[in-house]
Formats: sequence, structure tokens, C-alpha cells
Amino acid sequence: MNNDGYDYDLIVVGGGPAGSTAATLVAMQGHRVLLLEKETFPRYQIGESLLPSTIHGICRLTGVTDELARAGFPVKRGGTFRWGRNPEPWTFAFAISPKFASEGATAYQVERMKFDQILLDNARRKGVTVRERCAVVDVLEEGDRVCGVRFDDEDGTRREVRSRYVVDASGHRSRIHQRIGGDRHYPEFFRNLALFGYFEGGKRLPEPNSGNILAVAFPSGWFWYIPLSDTLTSVGAVLRPQALDRIREGDREAVLRQLIAECPMIADYLADATRVESGPYGEVRVRKDYSYIHDTFSRPGMLLVGDAACFIDPVFSSGVHLATFSALLAARSINSCLAGELDEESVFEEFEARYRREYSLFHDFLVAFYDMHQDEESYFWTAKQITDDNVAGAVEAFVQLVGGAGSQERALVDAESYVQRREPAFRQLAEVVQGPVSEAGEDRNLLGASMLREVLKEGVRVQTQAALGGNVDDLHPLRPGGLIPSADGMRWRRPAGDEAAAGGSAHAGG
Repeated sequence: MNNDGYDYDLIVVGGGPAGSTAATLVAMQGHRVLLLEKETFPRYQIGESLLPSTIHGICRLTGVTDELARAGFPVKRGGTFRWGRNPEPWTFAFAISPKFASEGATAYQVERMKFDQILLDNARRKGVTVRERCAVVDVLEEGDRVCGVRFDDEDGTRREVRSRYVVDASGHRSRIHQRIGGDRHYPEFFRNLALFGYFEGGKRLPEPNSGNILAVAFPSGWFWYIPLSDTLTSVGAVLRPQALDRIREGDREAVLRQLIAECPMIADYLADATRVESGPYGEVRVRKDYSYIHDTFSRPGMLLVGDAACFIDPVFSSGVHLATFSALLAARSINSCLAGELDEESVFEEFEARYRREYSLFHDFLVAFYDMHQDEESYFWTAKQITDDNVAGAVEAFVQLVGGAGSQERALVDAESYVQRREPAFRQLAEVVQGPVSEAGEDRNLLGASMLREVLKEGVRVQTQAALGGNVDDLHPLRPGGLIPSADGMRWRRPAGDEAAAGGSAHAGG
């Protein structure tokens, strides 16, 4: 133990994208970082469709972009959807015309076993002490402050290690997220489950969209179809929770096959495919209640990032984006404290406000995206219409939670006024998706919809900062009294002319 009484400046629990990113960005500032991961990498994790800001923004900040480019992951230029009133599939590209096309307008489809290993190995190279097969069982406390963790090491020996800060990045099954205080909430509107498996030999979309995610609505819900390699495809059906009874009553594979048969487009793409039946991809799996948000994301000495804090329906590939973006916000906050530049209360407040805001933008977009698909005979899609009184009540409760007291964001009102306030943006998105195009197959310009511009704005800022090494349009705080990123993106600072708002000496906590 060092003479400051701490073994490390930061302990990160969990070695996935959120954990490895937070650990790397803090270690790059010269701080002592320990990452504890309960499993041995590479380990199975559900396959992932990424957004450009993760690859060309946050991964560039951590120095791993070139290695990802060499990994051979399928290139994703956008998403292809069978969704809305139009019976024909339509495509959204990150670069809406050839003159905007660049490497920064693409992402990857990744096998998480490979992607997560690359990020964790990069953390090691950047100075993070990584220990696998170490399961964190609890946090250490001094008064109301978290000051370390208790864990079982590789040999099963119970140990304690002290740190100035703890970041819980251990995912939706976190054993310590409740130590932050408060509860998780599962919004009824997004209370779905997924039944999924992996197939070899499935068809690909025509070029240049062969690497796109394909999302197809059908009466029981919607399918994802993600090309993870030239031959391997992740295929999953998103359903209402009541479908669990159907799954319990029958073989999971048989139920998945039945659902595929109910969706002609997916059935056609899998006509000559075979399901993988061995190895890490050999199981038909279920993931339930996977949209949620916690009451609070922080307490003195501790932050929740990634799925430990919240998760939202994956139709727009937001999972790894929210995980790595929250890790960046957390790293900025911890680096600012450890440098003695800002007080913990201010930077934790900034972390939580920005993370909740990003989550709420995806929430609003996804509510609109679900509401746009009409199928009056489908229980799944009828339950997604926001004009329904019961659903409006659920939307109200969730929107209030997303923008609640913890984030110090705008005061949120009743569901009716929420729907009225967002209705023009909902209508605009539907018009972009369902309006005419000049020629068959032309990309839909979703960037013409204000909701999607808002969803992508923060990611574009991170990409720009990573590429140029400085802020471009991020010079004003998001809220009164808020902070802005430093030029290198690694810390927070007060806006010009706001130094007096610091209100006393900064401290690193503990």
C-alpha cells in the first residue's frame, strides 16, 4: 500500500468495453489503475453492432483504432430496415451521400469475444493492472464513501484492496450496483425479451450494404440479423415478455425456428443456413428485461458505467456506444479529481447529467421508432403505440426517471404533454422514413430528422475531438453551471469566464 493509504487511484470492476475504456483513459493520465474481471478472456458475449463514434471517437482516444481496422471485422455503413408502413426494406447510411463518405462514417459488426479482448489487451499496454478470474463481491466503505472493493482472487482467497475511486462496469448482472443506492427500473414500454442464436451460411444484403445490420418488424416483434463475419450471423427475435410462456413450453430452437418462419424476409435469408450447434455460439439463448435505468449513477467514490447503470432496447445499436461513452465521461470526472482541478461533486454531477441526457435521447428516438410501425392486429405493436393510455403512463414514469432529480435536467411533466411536445419530431421522423425517394433503393436521409441528429450529435463531437485533438463546438456547457471537456478530451474544465464558479478548493476525494 502506498503512503497515501490507497493501493490504487482507481479500481474498475469488469473488463468489457466500458471497463477497459474507463481504465485505459485514467491510466493514460499516469494514474494507478486496477481492473478486476471475474472471467477469463476471451469469453462469450452477445455479438454487437457498433456506431461510428465508438470506433472513430472513443477507440481513437484510447489508441486502439488501427488494431481494430486490422482485425477484419465486417464494415457497417448503416442499417437496413423492414419497418414502418413501406413494405420494401429501406436503408439509412451514416454518410448520406458519396461526397460525405469517409472512414469516419462507418462502423463495424464485431464478435465481442474478439473485440473485448482487443480493448482489454490495449488497457494492459496503457498501464492498467488487469487481473482475470477475480470476482468482486462487495465494496469497502468509510462513512458514506466507497474506498475500495472486496474480491475473491484466482485461487478463491478473499482479499481487500483500497482505492480513491471505484467504477462498476460489470454489466447487467453486477453484484455491486445496488451499493450505489436506489433501484433499477424496467420501463413497461421497452419491457421485451430476446431469443437468439447464431447461423452459418446466411445470405447477405446486396453491396454496398452487405455489412449492415438488418432489422425486420413482424407481427410478434422484430428480428435483428447481424453479419459477424463472411459466414457467421447473429439472429435474434425481440418479443414481449409473455413470449416466455411459449419458450418455456417448447424447445428454444423450435420456437426460434417458428418465429423465423413467421418472418418471410428473415426466413429467406436463412433458407440455406445452418444453426451453429457447438462452441460458444452453439446455444439458443434468452435475454429478458434488458431495458432499464438505475435511480442514481454515483455516490461519493463510486460510479456506475455501461450496463451496470442502464441499458436501452438495441434496435439502433446503442449498447456499446452508451457503455464506452459513459466510460469516457467517468474517466474525465476521475481524472479531473485526481489532478486536483475540480471538486468531486461537480464532476460527478456532470457525469450523471450527460449520461442521462444521452440515454434519454436514445429513449425518445426509440419511442418514436416503435410508434412509427403500425400493425393493429399485433399485440406487440399495439402495445408500442404511445397514444394508448396505459403506455402513456409508462412513458411518463420513465421520462420522469430519465430526467429526474439526479441529473438536474429539465423538469418533466405528464405523459400527454410529453407526447404533444415530441409529436412534431415523431411525425418528422416518420415522414423521412415513409416518404418518397427519387429512385428505388436510395438511402433514407434520417439525418433530416431532428431526433436522429440529436442522437448522433454527442458521438460526432467525440469523433471530431479525437480526430482533431481539440474542441470544435463543445465550448458551452449543456446546462447552467455545467462543465465542458478539456481540449484533449481527458478531463473536465469550467467554461471561459466561469472560473469563479469553482467555489473553493478542488479535492480528489478520500
